[in-house]
Amino acid sequence: MYKDILQGIDHIAVWPIISFSIFFIFFICLLWWVFSADKTYIQKMKGLPFEDESEPTGGWPWRKVLVLFLFLMPGSELMAQETSDQSFWIDPFNNPMMPLYVTTTLVFVTLVLVMVVAVYMLKVLNMFVHQAEKERAEKLGMTYVPSVSWWTKFWDQFNASVPLEQEKDIDLGHEFDGIRELDNHLPPWWKGLFYGSMVWAVIYMAIYHFMGSMPLSGAEYENDVALAAEQLRAYRASQPVTVIDENTLTYTKEEAFITNGKKVFMSNNCGSCHRNDGGGNAIGPNLTDMFWIHGGDIRTIFTTIKSGVVEKGMPAWGKVMSPSDVRDVTFFVMSLQGSNPDGAKAPQGKEYVPPVEETADSIKRVGDR
Repeated sequence: MYKDILQGIDHIAVWPIISFSIFFIFFICLLWWVFSADKTYIQKMKGLPFEDESEPTGGWPWRKVLVLFLFLMPGSELMAQETSDQSFWIDPFNNPMMPLYVTTTLVFVTLVLVMVVAVYMLKVLNMFVHQAEKERAEKLGMTYVPSVSWWTKFWDQFNASVPLEQEKDIDLGHEFDGIRELDNHLPPWWKGLFYGSMVWAVIYMAIYHFMGSMPLSGAEYENDVALAAEQLRAYRASQPVTVIDENTLTYTKEEAFITNGKKVFMSNNCGSCHRNDGGGNAIGPNLTDMFWIHGGDIRTIFTTIKSGVVEKGMPAWGKVMSPSDVRDVTFFVMSLQGSNPDGAKAPQGKEYVPPVEETADSIKRVGDR
């Protein structure tokens, strides 16, 4: 019967039907392959070499195309991978889960395409049925009345729509500029949401305000802050803290301390006020000469970095740096003495002259003349 209908209807796309049939068979085979794969076969899949060392350069970028397919994977798979294995995206092609993700992606994309083609097929078949009913009615000399689909019936009931031919029954007689006022009721779905929100409000009030079974937003915030404080306490307890006694601190040209101090100096934007080479700018003073505003000995420099100078705009870096980092930055600043970078700022403050340490040879003995 459908063959005769197909021959009698013009402008009917036949190729999508054939394509759908082939695609559907492929989809069924793919599903059968996925669900019939045992654990042994999956283990073999994990060992497949996805990196071919002999592949010539400049070839077809199949890896990039494959990565694009990976972005079409369901969100739950991506989230699960993110929490379980952070190293997947570092080298995805050599990851043992790669075959499973590729298969999942193909199944997902295939399912979406099958659904799209299935909707199109239903429309085409529905057109066939209407055309057959119309021809049958014409042969019998009857007036063809299209049958209403179940979806149309459901949609009309869902929205309480009034047919166009029945609008005169709900016409209130008010008209202006060709616009008539109809006595349309609110759609059932809107009423359902409204009544449901009322029921939910009663349940919410009872649970949160009367019974106290669940915490309010303020209590949730306090609980989260307390949990974060506990986690911070546990983290600090697990991290050894270097105790620096600034009163007994002495400068040594320890390469590890100076290197780390330079790294911390630059990563905390100290160079925005003092330049990365310590030469100073319009904001901060020069750190490479012998002139200091707040003192040039190592203990004073350590205290200045740690406690800051609020009136000068110098933040207290001891609040964000560890004691060892403050020490390392101090050593780095001390190592800049005498470097004399180009375009350095003019001296500020008082000149600091390090005290000369007396040795045994420089001390006069009693009785020596």
